[in-house]
Amino acid sequence: MSGSILKLFACLAMLLDHIAAFLPGSFLDMNETLFMLGDKEITIRLMFHYIGRTAFPIFAFLITEGYVHTHDRKKYGISLLMFALISEIPWNLARSGEIFFGRQNVFFTLFLGYAGICILERYKEDIKKCSTYLAALFLISIALRADYGCFGFGFIMLLYLLKERKVLMSIIGACVLPSRWIGGTAFIPILLYNGKRGFAKGKFAKYAFYAFYPTHLLLLYLLRVFLLSN
Repeated sequence: MSGSILKLFACLAMLLDHIAAFLPGSFLDMNETLFMLGDKEITIRLMFHYIGRTAFPIFAFLITEGYVHTHDRKKYGISLLMFALISEIPWNLARSGEIFFGRQNVFFTLFLGYAGICILERYKEDIKKCSTYLAALFLISIALRADYGCFGFGFIMLLYLLKERKVLMSIIGACVLPSRWIGGTAFIPILLYNGKRGFAKGKFAKYAFYAFYPTHLLLLYLLRVFLLSN
Protein backbone atom coordinates (compact mmCIF):
# COMPACT_ATOMS: atom_id res chain seq x y z
CA MET A 1 0.00 0.00 0.00
CA SER A 2 1.56 3.30 -1.11
CA GLY A 3 1.62 6.58 0.78
CA SER A 4 -0.94 7.98 -1.66
CA ILE A 5 -3.42 5.22 -0.81
CA LEU A 6 -2.82 5.77 2.90
CA LYS A 7 -3.59 9.48 2.46
CA LEU A 8 -6.78 8.72 0.54
CA PHE A 9 -7.88 6.26 3.21
CA ALA A 10 -7.20 8.76 6.00
CA CYS A 11 -8.99 11.59 4.17
CA LEU A 12 -12.07 9.43 3.59
CA ALA A 13 -12.11 8.32 7.24
CA MET A 14 -11.79 11.93 8.39
CA LEU A 15 -14.57 13.04 6.05
CA LEU A 16 -16.98 10.41 7.41
CA ASP A 17 -16.10 11.36 10.97
CA HIS A 18 -16.73 15.04 10.29
CA ILE A 19 -19.99 14.31 8.44
CA ALA A 20 -21.20 12.58 11.59
CA ALA A 21 -19.88 15.34 13.84
CA PHE A 22 -20.96 18.46 11.98
CA LEU A 23 -24.13 17.61 10.01
CA PRO A 24 -27.63 17.16 11.46
CA GLY A 25 -28.99 13.66 12.03
CA SER A 26 -31.48 14.04 9.20
CA PHE A 27 -28.58 13.92 6.71
CA LEU A 28 -28.35 10.31 5.45
CA ASP A 29 -30.65 9.34 8.35
CA MET A 30 -27.53 9.17 10.52
CA ASN A 31 -29.41 8.38 13.70
CA GLU A 32 -31.01 5.29 12.17
CA THR A 33 -30.05 2.04 13.89
CA LEU A 34 -28.17 -0.32 11.60
CA PHE A 35 -27.87 -3.23 14.03
CA MET A 36 -27.48 -4.09 17.70
CA LEU A 37 -24.12 -4.98 19.22
CA GLY A 38 -25.14 -6.49 22.53
CA ASP A 39 -27.17 -3.74 24.18
CA LYS A 40 -25.57 -1.00 22.05
CA GLU A 41 -27.35 0.52 19.07
CA ILE A 42 -25.00 0.94 16.14
CA THR A 43 -26.20 3.89 14.08
CA ILE A 44 -24.85 5.33 10.83
CA ARG A 45 -23.45 8.24 12.84
CA LEU A 46 -21.64 5.90 15.22
CA MET A 47 -20.24 3.82 12.33
CA PHE A 48 -18.90 6.99 10.70
CA HIS A 49 -17.26 7.96 13.99
CA TYR A 50 -15.73 4.49 14.35
CA ILE A 51 -14.23 4.70 10.86
CA GLY A 52 -13.09 8.26 11.60
CA ARG A 53 -11.04 7.11 14.58
CA THR A 54 -8.54 5.59 12.15
CA ALA A 55 -7.72 8.92 10.48
CA PHE A 56 -5.43 10.53 13.06
CA PRO A 57 -3.12 7.52 13.58
CA ILE A 58 -2.55 7.38 9.82
CA PHE A 59 -1.92 11.11 9.53
CA ALA A 60 0.47 10.90 12.49
CA PHE A 61 2.35 8.06 10.79
CA LEU A 62 2.50 10.02 7.53
CA ILE A 63 4.11 12.93 9.37
CA THR A 64 6.94 10.63 10.48
CA GLU A 65 7.32 9.40 6.90
CA GLY A 66 7.20 12.95 5.62
CA TYR A 67 10.16 13.87 7.79
CA VAL A 68 12.18 10.91 6.51
CA HIS A 69 11.43 11.40 2.81
CA THR A 70 11.08 15.15 2.30
CA HIS A 71 13.79 16.92 0.32
CA ASP A 72 13.35 20.19 2.22
CA ARG A 73 12.50 19.74 5.90
CA LYS A 74 12.19 23.45 6.58
CA LYS A 75 9.74 23.94 3.72
CA TYR A 76 7.76 20.88 4.86
CA GLY A 77 7.33 22.37 8.32
CA ILE A 78 6.36 25.77 6.91
CA SER A 79 3.71 24.09 4.74
CA LEU A 80 2.19 22.38 7.78
CA LEU A 81 2.09 25.65 9.73
CA MET A 82 0.68 27.57 6.76
CA PHE A 83 -2.22 25.14 6.34
CA ALA A 84 -2.81 25.16 10.10
CA LEU A 85 -3.42 28.90 9.81
CA ILE A 86 -5.47 28.58 6.61
CA SER A 87 -7.64 25.88 8.18
CA GLU A 88 -8.45 27.78 11.35
CA ILE A 89 -11.52 29.70 10.17
CA PRO A 90 -13.08 26.72 8.31
CA TRP A 91 -12.42 24.63 11.44
CA ASN A 92 -14.03 27.22 13.69
CA LEU A 93 -17.07 27.51 11.43
CA ALA A 94 -17.53 23.74 11.19
CA ARG A 95 -17.15 23.23 14.93
CA SER A 96 -19.13 26.17 16.28
CA GLY A 97 -20.62 28.17 13.42
CA GLU A 98 -18.53 31.12 14.61
CA ILE A 99 -15.32 32.73 13.35
CA PHE A 100 -13.63 32.16 16.72
CA PHE A 101 -13.55 28.89 18.64
CA GLY A 102 -11.65 27.86 21.75
CA ARG A 103 -9.86 24.87 20.21
CA GLN A 104 -7.47 24.80 17.25
CA ASN A 105 -7.41 22.46 14.27
CA VAL A 106 -5.38 19.26 13.96
CA PHE A 107 -2.83 20.78 11.59
CA PHE A 108 -1.33 22.56 14.60
CA THR A 109 -0.88 19.18 16.30
CA LEU A 110 0.73 17.72 13.19
CA PHE A 111 3.03 20.73 12.93
CA LEU A 112 4.10 20.49 16.56
CA GLY A 113 4.71 16.76 16.16
CA TYR A 114 6.85 17.43 13.11
CA ALA A 115 8.77 20.12 15.00
CA GLY A 116 9.32 17.60 17.80
CA ILE A 117 10.81 15.10 15.34
CA CYS A 118 13.15 17.81 14.01
CA ILE A 119 14.30 18.54 17.56
CA LEU A 120 14.82 14.85 18.33
CA GLU A 121 17.13 14.53 15.35
CA ARG A 122 18.96 17.83 15.67
CA TYR A 123 19.69 17.59 19.40
CA LYS A 124 19.90 13.81 19.89
CA GLU A 125 23.44 14.21 21.22
CA ASP A 126 22.42 16.96 23.65
CA ILE A 127 19.88 15.46 26.05
CA LYS A 128 19.43 18.68 28.03
CA LYS A 129 18.55 20.84 25.03
CA CYS A 130 16.45 18.11 23.46
CA SER A 131 14.41 17.59 26.64
CA THR A 132 13.96 21.33 27.19
CA TYR A 133 12.73 22.03 23.66
CA LEU A 134 10.44 19.00 23.62
CA ALA A 135 8.97 20.03 26.97
CA ALA A 136 8.35 23.50 25.53
CA LEU A 137 6.52 22.02 22.53
CA PHE A 138 4.50 19.80 24.86
CA LEU A 139 3.40 22.85 26.87
CA ILE A 140 2.55 24.71 23.66
CA SER A 141 0.40 21.76 22.57
CA ILE A 142 -1.51 22.05 25.85
CA ALA A 143 -1.88 25.84 25.61
CA LEU A 144 -3.06 25.75 21.99
CA ARG A 145 -5.79 23.22 22.77
CA ALA A 146 -5.47 21.88 19.24
CA ASP A 147 -7.36 18.77 18.14
CA TYR A 148 -5.77 15.71 19.85
CA GLY A 149 -3.63 18.18 21.82
CA CYS A 150 -0.70 17.02 23.91
CA PHE A 151 -1.72 13.38 23.38
CA GLY A 152 -1.44 13.85 19.62
CA PHE A 153 1.98 15.45 20.01
CA GLY A 154 3.22 12.56 22.17
CA PHE A 155 1.66 10.01 19.82
CA ILE A 156 3.61 11.36 16.84
CA MET A 157 6.81 11.22 18.92
CA LEU A 158 6.05 7.61 19.82
CA LEU A 159 5.49 6.55 16.21
CA TYR A 160 8.72 8.19 15.13
CA LEU A 161 10.79 6.57 17.88
CA LEU A 162 9.40 3.14 16.92
CA LYS A 163 9.42 3.67 13.14
CA GLU A 164 12.02 0.95 12.56
CA ARG A 165 9.95 -1.63 14.45
CA LYS A 166 6.55 -1.34 12.85
CA VAL A 167 4.89 -4.33 14.51
CA LEU A 168 5.89 -3.09 17.98
CA MET A 169 4.88 0.43 16.96
CA SER A 170 1.45 -0.87 15.92
CA ILE A 171 0.88 -2.82 19.13
CA ILE A 172 1.92 0.01 21.44
CA GLY A 173 0.24 2.64 19.28
CA ALA A 174 -3.07 0.76 19.31
CA CYS A 175 -2.86 0.27 23.09
CA VAL A 176 -2.32 3.96 23.89
CA LEU A 177 -5.12 5.23 21.64
CA PRO A 178 -8.23 6.25 23.62
CA SER A 179 -10.41 4.19 21.24
CA ARG A 180 -7.94 1.25 21.33
CA TRP A 181 -9.31 -1.48 19.04
CA ILE A 182 -11.31 0.99 16.94
CA GLY A 183 -8.52 3.46 16.22
CA GLY A 184 -6.00 0.65 16.40
CA THR A 185 -7.35 -0.82 13.15
CA ALA A 186 -5.53 2.08 11.47
CA PHE A 187 -2.33 0.10 11.93
CA ILE A 188 -3.54 -2.57 9.51
CA PRO A 189 -3.08 -0.32 6.44
CA ILE A 190 0.03 1.18 8.07
CA LEU A 191 1.59 -2.28 8.28
CA LEU A 192 0.73 -2.79 4.61
CA TYR A 193 2.57 0.42 3.65
CA ASN A 194 5.30 -0.32 1.11
CA GLY A 195 7.37 2.83 1.60
CA LYS A 196 6.55 4.21 -1.86
CA ARG A 197 4.94 7.56 -2.63
CA GLY A 198 2.40 6.17 -5.07
CA PHE A 199 0.41 8.09 -7.68
CA ALA A 200 0.32 11.44 -5.85
CA LYS A 201 3.49 13.10 -7.10
CA GLY A 202 4.47 16.71 -7.57
CA LYS A 203 3.48 19.90 -5.80
CA PHE A 204 -0.11 19.93 -7.02
CA ALA A 205 -0.91 16.51 -5.55
CA LYS A 206 0.90 17.36 -2.31
CA TYR A 207 -1.00 20.58 -1.76
CA ALA A 208 -4.28 19.06 -2.93
CA PHE A 209 -4.14 16.69 0.04
CA TYR A 210 -3.34 19.59 2.36
CA ALA A 211 -6.15 21.71 0.89
CA PHE A 212 -8.67 18.90 1.36
CA TYR A 213 -8.76 19.62 5.10
CA PRO A 214 -9.92 23.27 5.10
CA THR A 215 -11.99 22.76 1.94
CA HIS A 216 -14.08 19.88 3.26
CA LEU A 217 -14.61 21.69 6.59
CA LEU A 218 -15.91 24.79 4.82
CA LEU A 219 -18.18 22.73 2.55
CA LEU A 220 -19.60 20.82 5.52
CA TYR A 221 -20.31 24.10 7.30
CA LEU A 222 -22.13 25.49 4.25
CA LEU A 223 -24.07 22.23 3.83
CA ARG A 224 -25.13 22.33 7.48
CA VAL A 225 -26.35 25.91 7.13
CA PHE A 226 -28.32 24.92 4.03
CA LEU A 227 -29.89 21.84 5.67
CA LEU A 228 -30.88 23.70 8.81
CA SER A 229 -32.43 26.55 6.85
CA ASN A 230 -34.70 24.27 4.82
